[in-house]
Amino acid sequence: MDIEKFSTDLIPQEQQNWQGRPEWFFNREHTDTYEQWYEGRYKRAEVGQKKVMEQLVGADRRVQSLLEFGCGTARFTRWWKQIGIEATGGDISPLMLSQAKHLFQGDLVMADSHYMPFKDHSFDALAFITTFEYYKDPVKVIREAARVGRYGIAMGMMNRNSTKVARRRIQQLFGKNPFYITATFYTPKQLTAIIHKALEGREYTIRWTCTGLPGWFPVQQWGLPLGDFFGLYVQFKDVDK
Repeated sequence: MDIEKFSTDLIPQEQQNWQGRPEWFFNREHTDTYEQWYEGRYKRAEVGQKKVMEQLVGADRRVQSLLEFGCGTARFTRWWKQIGIEATGGDISPLMLSQAKHLFQGDLVMADSHYMPFKDHSFDALAFITTFEYYKDPVKVIREAARVGRYGIAMGMMNRNSTKVARRRIQQLFGKNPFYITATFYTPKQLTAIIHKALEGREYTIRWTCTGLPGWFPVQQWGLPLGDFFGLYVQFKDVDK
């Protein structure tokens, strides 16, 4: 008698290779420790990142609602609400969202950033925090963000101009640090060029600032393209107020 075998995997193997490649956020071994990582050695960096993002987004007073894609466990999504912005979270990973639903008292959606299931201008702004690095078609994602977000797009990401990027690549050679294997790191200049390509014909301004500098350094954020992290905000000028 033939016995039909069923997989006990939460996510079928064929669905774990989003964008045609394996991703760490479909691996429960990694997703279950995500919040712990932020509460540990990464805590100081997170404080600086939030400060930068609040300054950039807060300068556009039109932004009252925001959709954060790649929200993960809703770490930043919860924080957006704490600073007075009505936030919604979106992510492709059910493993991340299964944690987010217990941590975030707001709306969550499981979807692909390349095909956002929202009508035009459903939110005042879109946000991508340490997730944009994983998109194989960043131009398409920006265009979707510009369609769904009325007034702007906020991005926060690891800076290519950082010694930590080289360290992460070396770790990967020795089978360590699986989180950035599929990541593409950008400098502010490189990201700006992609934005210009995606938003051709639109009227907008771009502001960015870097942080993630050594604790002993006299400043912790500046307008030079050096530092572990940079925040960037695209503010649209061709929409009604």
